[in-house]
Amino acid sequence: MSPTITRDYAMRSGDHLCQKLWGILRRKERWGLSWRGWLLVTSAGLVAAYLAFLNIHPFLAVTHRVNTNVLVVEGMVQQYAIRAAAAEFRSGSYEWIFTTGGPESGNGGYINDYYTSASVAADSLKKFGIRDDLVQMVPSRVFARERTYSSALALRDWFREHNLAIHSFNVLTQDCHARRTQLLYQKALGRNVTVGIIAVSNPHYDPKDWWCYSDGVREVIGESIAYIYAKLFSYDCGKTGTASSQ
Repeated sequence: MSPTITRDYAMRSGDHLCQKLWGILRRKERWGLSWRGWLLVTSAGLVAAYLAFLNIHPFLAVTHRVNTNVLVVEGMVQQYAIRAAAAEFRSGSYEWIFTTGGPESGNGGYINDYYTSASVAADSLKKFGIRDDLVQMVPSRVFARERTYSSALALRDWFREHNLAIHSFNVLTQDCHARRTQLLYQKALGRNVTVGIIAVSNPHYDPKDWWCYSDGVREVIGESIAYIYAKLFSYDCGKTGTASSQ
């Protein structure tokens, strides 16, 4: 038997052995990672995770002001952030300050506009020296779920109802909630409005060593998950109350 015939027979035999179920399944050779390849991939993954670990807090607690005369304060923030909002208003070239937020926790749901975090924040700003006529509360009526996005929608609707052509504003909130707040307000207000963001640091932990504090770990992990959810899922901007949690 000639070498050519032998080689052809071997190839046909090999093809037959690599097939099953009458040729429906066929086995083929493929490239795979060696131990060196797995070491390289694992090392690259660990370096990426380490860099993300170091930069996750400043990414979430972002501050990016825009040039505007309108300041919006999320009413659900703590008193230290309200105090910072009053200082921000006095130090900037702001003419209006709006407070947003839904029903206060523990009320069992919406009662009226004065049992909302928007009302509480407005009263606190006045106690910190902001004139009554400069503070406007804009409450939402959504309780527990979808608070941030619903607050943004309520603000958008208030602007429209009062025929205010607002083209830009800064939102002040606390710490790691900032990145998601900016994202949701921008989605609610649309592309024609520029949304700046101001993050007020939580005094209960050092942001540089956030992993050493329970408050820091809780905020970073919780807001990371919430931001990914808000980033990946779309929202119906035409209906109040269609949004992510908080």
